[in-house]
Amino acid sequence: MPAPTPAPTPAPLLGPRSWLFVPGDRPERYPKALAAGADAVVIDLEDAVAPARKEYARRSAAAFLREQRPHGVHVRINPLADGGREDLAALAGLAGEGLAGLRLPKVESARQVRAVAGAAPGVGLWPTVESALGLEHAYRIATAHPRVRGLLYGTGDLAADLATTDPDVLAACAVRVLVAARAAGLPRPPLSVHPDLHDLAGLAADTRRGRERGFHGRSVIHPAHVPVVHAVFAPTAAELAAARAVVADAEARGTGARTGPDGRFTDAAVVRRARTVLAAAAEDRADRIGHAEPPTR
Repeated sequence: MPAPTPAPTPAPLLGPRSWLFVPGDRPERYPKALAAGADAVVIDLEDAVAPARKEYARRSAAAFLREQRPHGVHVRINPLADGGREDLAALAGLAGEGLAGLRLPKVESARQVRAVAGAAPGVGLWPTVESALGLEHAYRIATAHPRVRGLLYGTGDLAADLATTDPDVLAACAVRVLVAARAAGLPRPPLSVHPDLHDLAGLAADTRRGRERGFHGRSVIHPAHVPVVHAVFAPTAAELAAARAVVADAEARGTGARTGPDGRFTDAAVVRRARTVLAAAAEDRADRIGHAEPPTR
């Protein structure tokens, strides 16, 4: 008899809570970004770098990764047709040697993901949907290659492509990426950047709305945003207590429909949600995909 097919490894519920971007042509900021407490640091070779400084940025990023071998550092490369191949050549051989993953910008097809995968063996891929065409192909992009570790979206470029800044339209686009990611078994996507560096109250409110919609984590461009984002995505004591009570009740009485310990209707779906809250808390305490820590040397 043929050997049974092994069960697939369950997809993680969560990716990093915070993705702190640092311009690739500012290597003096790399260590500061790593020390800021973000779960992941992204060295940006794309939009944050002027064309005349692209080569300097890629050389700086590659040298830092090769010499320091930091934990949890991702690199956002340029599109393949616009400098991305040169980025990949500079980063060759660094998968697992400081390079935790690649952010792929402006992805519109599965073919683009597979092209990067072929040119960058061994490294996790995080394609980003930033156009109407990419949105239409979101699920194909999410399932393009086994090394896709998450699906992202970029509000700024989507807004430009759709010629709108209407928050309802952009929220609907983000939800389509969320659905595609979960349908593909990937973690819930992080929110896009909050553009106002000084509006911490607005950042917190917008991040809470994103959490309620099902997103997890956020891209940030200032260290001051990191603790705000972390606080929003940490389960509250009340949420944890309620989830523990539901799970304990289910383990004692089963998961059939009934009145739960808080007097509310409870069924198997409610129990699954409670287990998700507890798993999220556990993953927040553990080393997750792309988790970054300050270098020890």
